Amino acid sequence: MNESTPFFEPVRSVARHEVITCDAGLSVNEVAAIMQTRSISSIIVSRDGQHAGIITDRDLRAMLAQGLDPRTTLAADIMTGPLITISEDRPLYEALYQMSRRRIHRICVTDTTGQLIGMVTGTDLQRLQTRSALGLVLDIERAGSLDELRALHDEVQKMAVDLFRQGLHIGELVGTVARLNDLLLVRVLKLVRQGFPTLTRRYAFLVLGSEGRGEQTLATDQDNAIVYADDLSTEEVAELERFSQALIQALIDIGIPECTGGIMARNPEWRRSLRDWRLTVHKWYSTPVPDNVVHGTMFFDMRRLYGDPALAQELQQAVIQAVSTSAPFLARSAANIVRFTHPFGWFGRIALELRDGVHTFDVKKNGLFPITEGVKVLIQQQGLVGGNTHQRIQMLEDAKVLTAKQARNLTASFDLLLQMRLKAQFDALTAGETPHNHLNFEALDRLQIGQLKLALETVETFGRFLEQHFQLSAMR
Repeated sequence: MNESTPFFEPVRSVARHEVITCDAGLSVNEVAAIMQTRSISSIIVSRDGQHAGIITDRDLRAMLAQGLDPRTTLAADIMTGPLITISEDRPLYEALYQMSRRRIHRICVTDTTGQLIGMVTGTDLQRLQTRSALGLVLDIERAGSLDELRALHDEVQKMAVDLFRQGLHIGELVGTVARLNDLLLVRVLKLVRQGFPTLTRRYAFLVLGSEGRGEQTLATDQDNAIVYADDLSTEEVAELERFSQALIQALIDIGIPECTGGIMARNPEWRRSLRDWRLTVHKWYSTPVPDNVVHGTMFFDMRRLYGDPALAQELQQAVIQAVSTSAPFLARSAANIVRFTHPFGWFGRIALELRDGVHTFDVKKNGLFPITEGVKVLIQQQGLVGGNTHQRIQMLEDAKVLTAKQARNLTASFDLLLQMRLKAQFDALTAGETPHNHLNFEALDRLQIGQLKLALETVETFGRFLEQHFQLSAMR
């Protein structure tokens, strides 16, 4: 397949050539059993030897919501028909157009005689679209100047918007763009390093916070640090300082703003020897005053992006040891998180704020933050490390800290809130504004408000769980 223009390829290039059918006279119970056995999300319904319609997972859910009995309701009663089809020799962009225009998630494919031979789904087309990232990867790796990387940074942001608009699953979207952001940072680092031919290799460049977790889709600002070997000479340390200054400026130059809180490797407090970092980490976690809690919590998400892996690994072990054995730090962190788990005001309404004359909701502060940080403090208590929020929730379920229901609700709420945050950011970006985290509540429809409320109820319930788990009432 042509990687550069995949949507001009014929539909047959991605059509799945297995069509599962059922008779229109089967009960919905029997149809659901077939779908479960075959691990499929849709099935073609036949009547008198002809393909009459289709049943999807969504149809099954709608039927249950209406209170219909699946034992007596027939496939013909809930199927959607007639089938929407496209010929196998038509270009893929026509399939995408038909699905978008008709607001459907799959389209059936016929051969030249009109016989049904397969199906193309929205997921198939989304996977194709993510292949455009391959071209960006190659361009980033070949970039020879900061000007080129600045243009590519803009392209990554635009691609993120396109993928979001096309409905790519939020996890795949975040993962794809996070990897591209990593490649951009590493390429900048390598270009800057060319100007320091004698620079020591005994250091590691670390990314922190959401970037450390691989969850920062839009590179809104920098959060990074450097750890270097204890026995570097004075001259080596001085050159590493000059390099870090040039590196952070280069990141600013390609469009990644500096951190307003100064959490960047060019600042001495975020560029230390391994010994100094160990002492700093110990101070943070043993003395949980507000600044130490903030810094220690962010640093826990550290991830080596470039440089000596042994240095980063030793520092990470020191962090795990220090935080998992510091009950006061964990309790103080949990108490700080719980303050943001009360998103409702009077009469159970979502608490809003007025911003430029519009009622808005800060989806990061009052939605995502309590989940990501609450999950993190539980992970810290368990002495576990690594992973993004999804993976950490699974780790906590495996460790029996969270029930399967709690894990499922947290994951679903996290995805919804992240999707809403990205929409707010991408809408701002498209309008030429600085991306922000404020949902325009007045622009939400009733369904979206209902979904938001359910997600925030999960946040509130999670806050009560943290309060009980860490016995925070004893701190008052």
